[in-house]
Amino acid sequence: MPKKVIISGGGTGGHIFPAVAIADALKRLEPETEILFVGAIGRMEMERVPAAGYQVIGLDIQGFQRKQLFKNILLPYKIISSVLKARSVIKSFKPDVAVGVGGYASGPLLFAAGQMKVPYLIQEQNSYAGITNKWLAKKAARICVAFDGMEQFFPPAAIMITGNPVRSESVDIAGKRGEAAAFFGLSAEKRTILVTGGSLGARTLNASVLAGLEKIMAADVQLIWQTGKFYYKGIIEKVGNQPKDLRIRVLEFLQRMDLAYAMADVIISRAGAGTIAELCIVKKPVILVPSPNVAEDHQTKNALALVKNDATVLVTDAEAENKLVDTALQVLGDPEKCVQLGERIGKLALPMADEVIANEVLKLVKQHGAG
Repeated sequence: MPKKVIISGGGTGGHIFPAVAIADALKRLEPETEILFVGAIGRMEMERVPAAGYQVIGLDIQGFQRKQLFKNILLPYKIISSVLKARSVIKSFKPDVAVGVGGYASGPLLFAAGQMKVPYLIQEQNSYAGITNKWLAKKAARICVAFDGMEQFFPPAAIMITGNPVRSESVDIAGKRGEAAAFFGLSAEKRTILVTGGSLGARTLNASVLAGLEKIMAADVQLIWQTGKFYYKGIIEKVGNQPKDLRIRVLEFLQRMDLAYAMADVIISRAGAGTIAELCIVKKPVILVPSPNVAEDHQTKNALALVKNDATVLVTDAEAENKLVDTALQVLGDPEKCVQLGERIGKLALPMADEVIANEVLKLVKQHGAG
């Protein structure tokens, strides 16, 4: 009989991508595996998962709204109804194992799995575990983590350091500097800063680069500046349409992340767990500006896990407008520091996370009696 796996979670690209990567790895290792996704109605996974070739069922669930408390009035009802629907999905699909990658749907699905004696695996992407995963960890058969020191949150016997799955096409940068220079219309010889704030963009990163743009130009440095879709129009209005002699490339979205990484001598980024996993593999000096607008301030904790290993430079969101560009130029102007930062962040890379996690899932399937 084919093995059956339910994968739950989503809400953001940072949760959806690892979920799909694990599913793809399961299919590579055991092509007959049947996979069903469970997500949250109205969230990104309801479109992204079918686009990746998998079926998804939605739960009517939301997260706790810290800033607008009145929006939580229906939350208890939604949690109960989502657990009941999750139980119904499990009863119908009969999975051998459930996997939770974080996001709104993971909680109800894994709670229901625990009630129904279905073994489950948690994939915790951050260096600081959220409330739901800490609670679910008590019954987890395996907890796959990306950072050291997670014993403070989870039962040590269940923990395995696997890293976070990354897009292999994004981190394949070897020998691509020339191609990257041609792609962006820049010089392969000139030093280049890459600024990336994710698909939506990061207000602080954009404001900080804008504030320091004259310093960047005076330093004879090239800039690849990914603004995100919310900010692109406003930035273009302020900086104009980047004549080639200005050495700036302002882009809404980076379609070729591999070429952006290949071109970069220093990278400025937020500190999401998936992004950090990619940055470790590309082995470039990185300045992290953690977003303060995330649950339990987990981006700061992710960044501090790298700072502890002298593997990054941390600039807080509050000080970025005054400090970020100066810090980037200082790092760029210190070749020895660039080499050290690249080597140290590279030592933290775990490039085969998707297959390692998929193998753990298959081990649990065998222990559960299938296959």
